[in-house]
Amino acid sequence: MTTEPVDDFASHVLDVVDSIPPGRVMSYGDIAEYLAEGAGPRQVGRVMATYGGAVPSAWITRHHGTPAPGHDSVALQHYLAEGTPLRSARPPVRVDMRRARWPREG
Repeated sequence: MTTEPVDDFASHVLDVVDSIPPGRVMSYGDIAEYLAEGAGPRQVGRVMATYGGAVPSAWITRHHGTPAPGHDSVALQHYLAEGTPLRSARPPVRVDMRRARWPREG
């Protein structure tokens, strides 16, 4: 766990991730676009890598529906338990983004 202070952007990212309902996902790019703070998917990923231990990181995917590298098995457990629509439960695990994407609105 990091001891770095959480800045406003990181706090906003973590708030969005924490609000994603079970069975739904957002991509790193979806979160960046929703926040409209001039950051992109990589900056969202950096926040998750640094501070994301306290929020359900399985609810964040890459744009094509795969979990972050190395998180397939943990993410799959969450997806199956929550009924997240999947395109593939075999490696590489892939969420059906058309059905599972959470269209958070401002």
